[in-house]
Parts: sequence; C-alpha cells; structure tokens
Amino acid sequence: MEITVGFFGGAGTVTGSNFLLSDGTTKVLIDCGLTQGKEFCDHCNYDDFEYDPKEIDAVVFTHAHLDHIGRGPKLIKDGFNGVAYCTHATEDLMGIMLVDSEGILRREAERKNLFPMYERDHVQGLLAKIDAKNYHEKFSVGDFTFEFFNAGHILGSAITRITHARTDKVYVFTGDLGNSPSPLLPDTEVITDADYLIMESVYGDRLHENIEHREEKLREIITRSMERGGVLMIPAFSMERTQILLYKLSNMMEAGEIPKVPVFLDSPLAIKVTHLYKKYSKELKQSLQGEIAKEGNIFDFSFLEKTESKDASKAIAHTPNPKIIIAGAGMSHGGRIQHHELQNLSDPASTLMIVGYQSAGSMGRVLQDGGKKVRIFNRDVKVKATIETLSGYSAHADRDNLVEFVSHTSKTLTKVFVAMGEPGPAGFLAQRLHDFLNVKAIVPEKGKTYTLD
Repeated sequence: MEITVGFFGGAGTVTGSNFLLSDGTTKVLIDCGLTQGKEFCDHCNYDDFEYDPKEIDAVVFTHAHLDHIGRGPKLIKDGFNGVAYCTHATEDLMGIMLVDSEGILRREAERKNLFPMYERDHVQGLLAKIDAKNYHEKFSVGDFTFEFFNAGHILGSAITRITHARTDKVYVFTGDLGNSPSPLLPDTEVITDADYLIMESVYGDRLHENIEHREEKLREIITRSMERGGVLMIPAFSMERTQILLYKLSNMMEAGEIPKVPVFLDSPLAIKVTHLYKKYSKELKQSLQGEIAKEGNIFDFSFLEKTESKDASKAIAHTPNPKIIIAGAGMSHGGRIQHHELQNLSDPASTLMIVGYQSAGSMGRVLQDGGKKVRIFNRDVKVKATIETLSGYSAHADRDNLVEFVSHTSKTLTKVFVAMGEPGPAGFLAQRLHDFLNVKAIVPEKGKTYTLD
C-alpha cells in the first residue's frame, strides 16, 4: 500500500487548488478550485480533469474562495458521485459563491461563444452532496480519518489533518492560512504532529505591515484620498476583506479618526456574505463577542449605504465626492468595481486602494505594478488615479507566519510540499524552511503524483 498525493492545481500558481490523496483504494480530493487570472473562463478551467471524477470517493473543501471550490460543480457534471465535506460556514458560503460564479462564468462563456463550464443544476448537485462538519469533529472516508482545525483565513476556513488506519503518519493540508492576529477571526490553530505537510505560500517571500502600521496606513490613505476630493475605490473580496473594512471604517468614523463621508458597499454578493458573518458571529474572535452583544451589528454604520440593485449602483456616480466605494471583484477582473474604475481611474483626484493578493494576469496586478493604461469594457482607460497597496489586511499569512506555523511541527516532519504560490515565493519559502528549520521542503510540479513513504 502506498499513500500518494497528486498536484493537479495549485502547483506553480496561487490559484486552482486541487490535490488528490489516495491509498490505492480510496481517492479523496482536497479542493477543486478555479485557476484565476485575467478572466474566469481561462482555458485551463475548461480542460478535462487529470483523473476520472467517477472514481473519486470524496472531496474536502478547505474554504469557500473560488480558487478552492470553483470547479466543484464541474466534478458533478463529469460524473462525481461521492460526498463533499467542509465546515458549516463554508457550506453556507459555497451556496452563495457558486451560484454567483455560475452566472459570471455563463456570461463570460456567452461572450466568448463557449458552452458554460457548468450550469446551475450542477451547482445544486454539489451542494446537495455536502456533509458539513464542526471543527474537531472527526469523520472517515475508507481508511482515511479527517479532522478540521481553524485556519483563521476566512469564516469557516479549515486546515485538514488526516490519518490513515494502516499507517502511523499524519498528513496535513493547510488550505490557506490566516494573517493572524485577524481583526475578526480567531488565530490560526497549531498543528504539532504532521509527517507530511502540503501548505500554501502566497506570501512566502514577503512580510505584511504590522498591526499598528496597517491601522495607521489605512487612516492615512483614507484621509489623503478624501482631502484630494475624489473617489476612494476599494476592490475587495466579498469574504473577510469586505467585513474587515466595514468594521474598521465604522470604528474609525465613530472615533473621529477619518472624515465622515458616504461609504457604498456596492456588491450584492458581499452584502449576502456579511449576513452570514452575522449568523456565525460565535465563530468570530472572542474579543468581538462583547462588542456584538452591545452593538448587535458591528458591520453597519450611519454613513454606509448598501447598493444591491443595478440602478442603485449607477446612482452612486451622482453622489458628490469625496466618497468611498467598496465593490467586487477583488482583483478588478469583473464585477461592479470595473464600472467605477472606468469612471474614475483617469481622475487624478481619485484613489484605488488594493487590499488583497492580485494574481498574475489580473487587471489588479497590472494596476498594482504601475500600469498606465488598462482596458475596461473594450475601452482604453488612462490611469491617473493614485494606486495604493495595503497588504496588512491580507487574509493570508506572510513569510514569517508561514515559517512559524511549520516550526510547531518541524520535529515530526518528513517532507513539506510548498504549493499554492507563484514559483518565486514558493521557492523562497521552501529554502527558508530548509535553512531555518532544517526540514525537507520541495515545490511540487503540476500534474505530478508523489509517494508519501
């Protein structure tokens, strides 16, 4: 009997997480995500899986970001008939995210004269197969036993610890690890007994601002932007980043630390997700429980307007500047943020604040790298607005936090597979783990299957 892990996504790139764990009899996928770049309809997302979905016994979803769940409905389309596992919060978030992404994928496919990657029935088929679990509630598939630990990345995110009935080994898939301490979530839980670790490396070669600096920088960016009299545009991911921003804006305005200007949450998806953060408020960090008990809703304030309809979104342009607009998508590769960017990127008084990872090929990465011209809705737009990057509110662990996570189990490790990162950061982190912790760390190749001795 051999335990193997195949890297069919999330190797050599940040997105597209898709790993196949097998003992020769039982086959379990860890994640099945979209590869994200300039567009959702990248050709690789349409490709056949490098395994037969009909032979997969189960799929485990570590959290509800599309680069971890977005190809799940295609599994159903291609014949998967096993069970899907995740946390309860992830189940609810998947219901929102996959319905939304199906619409985006369908519209992109129509524009490109392609058949849809999957349809709404396949989304519903996947959701019907979910058997949600609590953190630390063990469950088995064949001879594998699974347990979720809190990853502290987004609501419901999980590290997956796996044992096998016929080995003495512990196999751990981190999913995405959180940038602890988070303003909203508990700290990432520690694993101390891993033999094999498959881990993320998004920021494997970089450090975030410290807590004090990120608060100060956020205040400074907002204040400067409002003083210029323009629009502060924030392309924000609907989960975690948006809720952190709402919480911080509310507190800063109440304390008089930033100007009280109109704030628009222009994302039906983010509005729905925020309701789930309220539903699962008991899963937020303990220090917030008193605030929630006292205030009820920590994500709302008097200057906030939630614009769900298209007409309400269009009406934002008629509100006098200065103002703040939070809208998706987080990498400026779709969603309502592009309408605001089309209107305001050429305005020197306006600001675009990037608060999350921007994958290679995305419009957000072009802007972050100093691009002076972008194309939006088939129109060339000159970039005259100020572009700011605030990495301190990233939902991902940085270089030092990743090394620290591994340090807790370094004495037990046989090997670390450094995945879910671009080649530079992944290679840097692998070398750092070797140099600082004396563990064997490699960057896996996409499509390759490795035997776990």
